[in-house]
Amino acid sequence: MATSINGSIPGPTLRLREGDTVTIRVHNRLAEDTSIHWHGILLPFDMDGVPGISFKGIPPGETFTYRFKVRQTGTYWYHSHSGMQEQTGLYGAIIIDPAVGKPRTERDYVVQLSDWTDEDPMRVLAKLKMQGDYYNFNQPTAVDFFRDVANEGFGAALDKREMWNQMRMSPTDFADVSGYTYTYLMNGTAPAGNWTGLFKPGEKVRLRFIDSAFMSFFDVRIPGLKLTVVQVDGQDVEPVTVDEFRIGPGETYDVIVEPKEEAYTIFAQSMDRSGFARGTLAPRPGMQAEVPAPDKPQPLEMEDMMGDMTGVARARHARTEYGPTTDMRVDTPRTNLDDPGVGLRYNGRRVLTQADLRTIGGPLDARDAGREIELHLTGNMERYAWSIDGVEFGQSTPVHFRHNERLRVVFVNDTMMTHPMHMHGMWQELEGPEGKFQVRRHTIPVQPAQRVSFLVTADALGRWAWHCHLILHMDMGMFREVVVA
Repeated sequence: MATSINGSIPGPTLRLREGDTVTIRVHNRLAEDTSIHWHGILLPFDMDGVPGISFKGIPPGETFTYRFKVRQTGTYWYHSHSGMQEQTGLYGAIIIDPAVGKPRTERDYVVQLSDWTDEDPMRVLAKLKMQGDYYNFNQPTAVDFFRDVANEGFGAALDKREMWNQMRMSPTDFADVSGYTYTYLMNGTAPAGNWTGLFKPGEKVRLRFIDSAFMSFFDVRIPGLKLTVVQVDGQDVEPVTVDEFRIGPGETYDVIVEPKEEAYTIFAQSMDRSGFARGTLAPRPGMQAEVPAPDKPQPLEMEDMMGDMTGVARARHARTEYGPTTDMRVDTPRTNLDDPGVGLRYNGRRVLTQADLRTIGGPLDARDAGREIELHLTGNMERYAWSIDGVEFGQSTPVHFRHNERLRVVFVNDTMMTHPMHMHGMWQELEGPEGKFQVRRHTIPVQPAQRVSFLVTADALGRWAWHCHLILHMDMGMFREVVVA
C-alpha cells in the first residue's frame, strides 16, 4: 500500500528562499499517526518532526502546523519519521534558493532515488529477524571457491572460506534488502518508465541527487558525461569532477553536467548490484541511450572486517559491546577517507571519495573541541540486531551536549556494513585523518571497520534524534537521543 503526499510519490518539491519564514500545514488523512521530518534543515527542535523526541506526532484527522525561518540554502528533503511510511512513499525534495543571486545553470532537476517493495515492510523486517541474509542472493558459491583456488592456491582458498564460516559472516553482506523484493525508482518511476529530463544542447544542467531510499545505497554515473560535484548535503564544496559517486540514504549530492545533442542514461545501480534505477537526459522527448549492465559484485576484503592492522588507531570498546547484540569488534579501525567503498575500488572509473570533498569557507566554528566522545556502531547480523556501543535505543540513555560547547565525536564502525549516520539539528564537520576540517555533513557514511571523527557545535537547544539512516537499522536500535541543554 502506498502512502502519498498530495496524491504523488515523491511528494511535491518545496522551493523555499533563504531568510523567509515558512508555514507548512500537514493534515493527516491516514488511519494512523504520521509526521514530517525536514532532513538537514536547521530549525527549533519542536519543529523537527520526530515523534517521541520533538513532538507527539500527528494523529489521524488532525493538522500540525510547522513554522520556521529558513537559515540556509541548498538541496534537502523531507520524509515521514513514523513507522514504515517512508518506505511506502512519504518523502519529497526541498530546494532552498539564496536570498540574493541567480541560478548558476540553465537547467535544474531533482533526481530523487528510492526503493519500493510490494511486500508489507513489516513482513520484510520479520523475514530479516528470522534470517539476516534472507534477501542476499550474492552468497559465495562453489564456482567462487574454485576461482579462489586458481588465484590463491587450495590451502589459502580453504582457509578463507573457513574463516568466514567460523565467523558466521558473508563476504557479500552488502545490503540487507535487495532487488529480490525491491524495485529501484528515480523520481517515483521504475526503470521501464524511463524518467526523462530535457535540455537544450550547450546548456549546463544541475542534477540534485537525493537518496530517499529506505535501505539502499546507489552508485551513480552517466556514461559519456563527467559529473562535477558542487554541493553535498546542501553545502557548497570545491568543485570536483568524477565519473561516479556513491550516495547513501539521507545524503544529497548536486552535480553539474554539460550534455551534447544526444541522449544519456542516468544510471544508479544498487550497492549489491541486484538492480538499478535509471532515467534519461535528452534534447528531445522519446530519446533513449543504452542502459549499461550492472557491475559484478566484489566481495568484502580483510580491511572491511579487520580495519588497518598496521595502523596506529586503536579502538576503545565499551563493556556493553561484549554481549549478544554484537557479533564483531574492530580493534584497529582504518582512518582513511580516500576509499570509494566495496564494489567501486577497481572499476577503472574516477570515483568520488570523502577525501575529495572540501566545504567552501571552512568550518563554521574556529574553536577546537573541548571534549571527545567515542561511539561504536554495532550489530549482530544473525539476530538482526543493531545498536550503538552494543546498546539498543530502548535500553539507552540520552547523549548530553552542553549548550554552545564544541566537541569531537568519534564513530568506530564495528560492523561490515556502511552506516549513513544522520544527526538532526546540528552540522557534523568531518575531519581528515590528520585532524583537519574536511567537509560539513548532516549525514556521514561510515564504512566497514572505519573510524571517522567530526566536530559539532551544540548550538541548538532541545531534544534531537541521531541515528543510522538505513531505517530498519534505526528501528532495530541504532539510534540515540541527543539532549542539548
